[in-house]
Amino acid sequence: MAQPSDEVRIGPQGRVVIPAALRRALDFHPGDRLLIRQEDGRLVLEKASTVARRLKARFKHVPKDERLADELISERRAEARREQEK
Repeated sequence: MAQPSDEVRIGPQGRVVIPAALRRALDFHPGDRLLIRQEDGRLVLEKASTVARRLKARFKHVPKDERLADELISERRAEARREQEK
């Protein structure tokens, strides 16, 4: 498997090749959708399906008929009213 000290180079057009051993270890395959983000000065790549599973697990306690967006909008409106009353 690729080690944390393995070195890759950024090529033309900003491309980086993920070493084959690391792709195998992470179960990355051609055509997989990856999400990319910056976190604490690091670059993080994750399969979109992994992120989706993590989010579903995080919010599994929310009833299916409850819309979190509606709750957020309600909270923001209440906050705006409180700000106007000051």
